[in-house]
Amino acid sequence: MSPRPSIVVVGAGPRGTGFLERLAANLPELYGDEPLDVHLVDPHPPGPGRIWRTAQSPLLWMNSQAEDVTMFTDETVDLEGPVRPGPTLAEWAGIDGRTFPTRPQQGAYLRWVYERARAALPVSVTVHEHRTTALRVSGPRDGRQRVWLEGTAVPLLADLVVLTVGHLDARPDREQRDLAGFAARHGLVHLPPDFTADTDLAALPAGEPVLVRGFGLAFVDLMVLLTEGRGGRYEGEGDELVYVPSGKEPVLHVGSRRGVPYHSKIGYVLDGERPPLPRFFGTEQTDALLGRAGPIDFRQDVWPLIDKELGWAHYHRLFSTHPERTALARADFERAYAQAPPRSAELAALVAAAVPDPADRLDLDALDHPLDGIRHDSAEALQQGLRDYITQDLTRRHDPAHSPDAAVFAGLLSVYGQLLRLGKRLDPGGWWHGFFSYLASGPPGPRLRQLLALSRAGVVRFLGPQVTVETDEDRGLFRAASAAVPGEWTEARALVEARIPDPTLELTGSPLLRALYEEGTRATSGGLLVVDPVDGRILEHDGRPHPRRFALGPHTTARTGSAFTRPRTGGVAFGQNDVSARAALAFLRDRECRLPAPLSA
Repeated sequence: MSPRPSIVVVGAGPRGTGFLERLAANLPELYGDEPLDVHLVDPHPPGPGRIWRTAQSPLLWMNSQAEDVTMFTDETVDLEGPVRPGPTLAEWAGIDGRTFPTRPQQGAYLRWVYERARAALPVSVTVHEHRTTALRVSGPRDGRQRVWLEGTAVPLLADLVVLTVGHLDARPDREQRDLAGFAARHGLVHLPPDFTADTDLAALPAGEPVLVRGFGLAFVDLMVLLTEGRGGRYEGEGDELVYVPSGKEPVLHVGSRRGVPYHSKIGYVLDGERPPLPRFFGTEQTDALLGRAGPIDFRQDVWPLIDKELGWAHYHRLFSTHPERTALARADFERAYAQAPPRSAELAALVAAAVPDPADRLDLDALDHPLDGIRHDSAEALQQGLRDYITQDLTRRHDPAHSPDAAVFAGLLSVYGQLLRLGKRLDPGGWWHGFFSYLASGPPGPRLRQLLALSRAGVVRFLGPQVTVETDEDRGLFRAASAAVPGEWTEARALVEARIPDPTLELTGSPLLRALYEEGTRATSGGLLVVDPVDGRILEHDGRPHPRRFALGPHTTARTGSAFTRPRTGGVAFGQNDVSARAALAFLRDRECRLPAPLSA
């Protein structure tokens, strides 16, 4: 008697849940009512997983509005399988769509989505939940796989393995090991990159200076947990917001490469005419890149196309919505813009002639380096300068007069879809993903208002850009400096790396992914697992897709630009889930796939 066919899904958070939903949607067409075992392996609750689990502080928010979060497909998604619509987070929870939900609220929504997807499976499918960690996967290309679990002597047998592990812990790199060793020698505190909600912050004493390296969303969580999380509160609102300390807060000295927080979420709805995208970086351009011989250089071959595409989105919106701020006829500008080479002097001259106010022009290099060349006479002058910068950002991102910014956001989503097609041929070393996050995945506006209040209260101090951190062996202290205030050093007995670990296979905290890497599975120079961009199958060292192993999510070359999908925006991750689920089900239809695993596997 043949064994029951089975799929092992490692990672039961949002991506694993999304794959399960697509499996259920496609199963009637491709697999019918044949028996199937689905094993979900995750030490954390199915649905929310680790990051969105309900058992975390309600002080922590999503950085997306409730109406912008959905786990369900619609007619804008490129699918072969059926569309199965469902409610957004706002609709499901019955809350104001413009609010930023708490992480536990999102976790409850994800748990409900998981239970709905599971209920949609026919009785012939049995789901097994394994609340543990997958250690490794073995087995031949042409036979069943074995998935070894922590605390279990007998492996799970699988016809297919799907890795949807999400964000992971990581072992420290050389720099972090050196910093940890220095801290241990001198009795200091060093907190390496981690998911902030899981970091033990009790080691950071009240009133003491703490150096914080990183100014993205991990810093925002750190800021919240060390202020409101320790009993502080806010009074007033808007520009009059005041922080009332509890006396238990440390003093956070924060800096980063750019020296500024991620841009605020846009606080208005983009209405009216939208830019037709893609225009200069679409299927035609990616086909040409893929058809070329030799490697693709991101900066030389791809970045100019991105720059022109985002400029097109920006100026299309400016000319269509604010023609009084332009100096050329729209048709003449668009014709000349299309003909001008990307990032050329000709294009720059055209923009300068057509858009009189420099504030209305798009300069991606300046956006990426907002404080380059700016110097201050004192640390206090830097504090005021950064407060002014953040205030200006909040004003601009909440003013529809600057709606070209929102059009650029739409362009960023379009660009990410094209980059996914380039897949394994492209590895910008993580820079692009960071730049995307800086522009498009910043904190809610209220968080930046809180940051301003904390700065005015002296609880947060800004270090500036291009921060360097040194260790002083003689005095047993961490020291930080920035080019923004020459000669100024800040000393502390604690250093926090405010960022999540990079998703590299070499240093991943996942024993399964690390074992795949050590066995020779292909990885980019930046450490991402290389997958077939068509269906998510893992590529082996010789470049062949493994017929029985899939991977989806941020640890792969098919990573998408955001954690969740906005309704009616194409849902790239949904399309990936659908393709992989259909490929898995089509594979399982073949009775020959259910060969016994060799005893030696």
